[in-house]
Amino acid sequence: MNAEIKRGSLEMIAAMLISGTIGWFVLMSGQPVINVVFWRCAVGALVLLAICGALGQLRRDCLTRVTLLLAVAGGVALVINWLLLFAAYSYASISIATAVYNTQPFMLVALGALFLGEKLTARKLLWLALAFVGMMLVVLAQPKQAGEQSNYLLGILLSLGAAFFYALMALAAKRLKGTPPHLIALIQVTVGVVMLLPLVDFHAPATAGQWGMLATLGVLHTGLMYVLLYGAIQKLPTNLIGSLSFIYPIAAMLVDRLAFGHRLVALQFAGAAIILLAAAGMNLLGERRRGARAERSAKPTPEPHQL
Repeated sequence: MNAEIKRGSLEMIAAMLISGTIGWFVLMSGQPVINVVFWRCAVGALVLLAICGALGQLRRDCLTRVTLLLAVAGGVALVINWLLLFAAYSYASISIATAVYNTQPFMLVALGALFLGEKLTARKLLWLALAFVGMMLVVLAQPKQAGEQSNYLLGILLSLGAAFFYALMALAAKRLKGTPPHLIALIQVTVGVVMLLPLVDFHAPATAGQWGMLATLGVLHTGLMYVLLYGAIQKLPTNLIGSLSFIYPIAAMLVDRLAFGHRLVALQFAGAAIILLAAAGMNLLGERRRGARAERSAKPTPEPHQL
């Protein structure tokens, strides 16, 4: 393993481990979901502004009107994605919400077929069917108590909604090849600040520790994570990126188990494993094909990270 691959792997692993702790920080902040997303966007925007300035990306020639509109549309989808996913943590646990959220590659495949004319091959349909089986196992393992049952199903629906809006954001990102990724991220979180400013509760009580959680979500989980993620993407082959990205859901499930004691029952564990297996198969299949094309042409701009 050469030095660049090794460094890129370490950056990718660090980015995924950071992503895996997001749910803990969201829940421990004790704030309404809208406040959590707003402050993540606000603090993240300041960090990314400094990064883009240092990289010389704050230039007019970096964006056209069309790319700006696409980045804004992607930002709207990303913010809704965060709102839904963070809300799901309280209803279906971090583990289940993360597992269901990882159905987003299949939603992206469906949207690509509808709007980009991409083919639905037999292999893609097979992975999609496998993910559906995993989803049904997760849903069938819902708690028996009536109140918990409704909350659990609401968490599943919120997670599916988050996955759908992530797929919309990724679809917009596909049109932004050649645009600096840190600049795309800056635009997206700035959109979040504008969207949520009229809705945020500035009078919500928060301790110093809770403010620390919110600041960490902006600095560590947004600013620093983007730097690590895109640094890794620039150094690693696409198949390795796809493989290492699955550290995130595994880390999230471990954090959920250690911090909150949430243990998956057998059906939930099997369903989550099947969903991740299907997502891995879909992602790695696509990554290998993109990797082969990338060797014949310049690397495309990566899609913004799902978290």
